[in-house]
Amino acid sequence: MTRVAVTYKEHVAHVRLTRADKMNAVDQAMIDGIIAAGEEVMASDPRAVVISGEGKAFCAGIDISGLSGMIGKDPGDLLMPRTHGDGLTNQWQEVAMIWTRVPVPVIAALHGPVYGAGCQLALGADVRIAGQDVEIAVMEMKWGIVPDMGGMVLLPLLVRGDVLRRMTYTAEPVGAQQALDWGLVTELADEPLEAAMGMARTIAGKSPSAIRAAKRLISLAEKERVAEVLLAESREQANLMGKPDQMEVVAAAMQKRAPVFK
Repeated sequence: MTRVAVTYKEHVAHVRLTRADKMNAVDQAMIDGIIAAGEEVMASDPRAVVISGEGKAFCAGIDISGLSGMIGKDPGDLLMPRTHGDGLTNQWQEVAMIWTRVPVPVIAALHGPVYGAGCQLALGADVRIAGQDVEIAVMEMKWGIVPDMGGMVLLPLLVRGDVLRRMTYTAEPVGAQQALDWGLVTELADEPLEAAMGMARTIAGKSPSAIRAAKRLISLAEKERVAEVLLAESREQANLMGKPDQMEVVAAAMQKRAPVFK
């Protein structure tokens, strides 16, 4: 059963959640499909990625009906083994965390409900562009559980501690403007998918090697100490300067044309 589709155009990979009849609710097939899509994108050579959801929602969260398969099983046996992400994640965490390891920028185009699992999937992107109809919720407390799909790694990078606590404790959805004010989303757009595609095409027109270096460097800067970040800056820059991509950027600027990368 198809849950996720991946298409490529103009060096942009478009990952689409296709379970529109269920508001892209996450069941086992969706988990498998999202992880497979991430692995496919990493094995290909796009310069940017857009994730979107078909239908009325980006993703309305976990399909609760699918949780019946967990009844009678030891939750520790299901959740504790580190089965993905080079031994760092379980399959649920990998849904969001795999996008942090994709070596090029990932842009999430959000509309409608972005709840629970959908919220954490969106957090795995580098940039989130939200429509005016967006509602974002850390929904897990509604079911008596806590965010466990990478949310506690990714949310603290975006929002203040009190915002994180409010959203986690109450499970209440917040609208687009509040999400923007709190830093949950990057920007608002009347047509978020169109805006995301436009941004992806802009990124795809930049030096591919510099974009990848920038993502590595930003990811490092979010977690490492000053000395390591400064050293990494110098290392990445030394690996870029004078190389074909950088020389093409310079030549294109001098010739007043768009760069062409191999």
